[in-house]
Amino acid sequence: MPALQLTTNVKVADPKAFALEFSKFSADILGKPELYISVNYTYSETLTFGGTFDPAFTLSIFSLDNLSLERNEVYSKGYFDFFKEKLGVAGNRGYVTFIDPGRGFLGHQGTTFATIFGKS
Repeated sequence: MPALQLTTNVKVADPKAFALEFSKFSADILGKPELYISVNYTYSETLTFGGTFDPAFTLSIFSLDNLSLERNEVYSKGYFDFFKEKLGVAGNRGYVTFIDPGRGFLGHQGTTFATIFGKS
């Protein structure tokens, strides 16, 4: 697991290719096997930021056990750099939200991660 939900007002030429690139990048930066990465790219022409439709994004990262103040700084910089390069979004035109729901609040394979990996 991590699951990443990207919403942006930047339309990419090949959404599937972008999603695969985003998935690989996310596995690398988060230090997780890509086998466990889930990404969703959503184009929204109505996404505004700062009262304009200039290129912008919102990203929610749901992950267990690897979010922290120090790591989130590294992740934030990496994603902002990635979106600047791939989508042309300036560094002041997006938000990243980091969410660790806790093992008991994330289901997988008909149970929760608390059952799969223990409650810690």
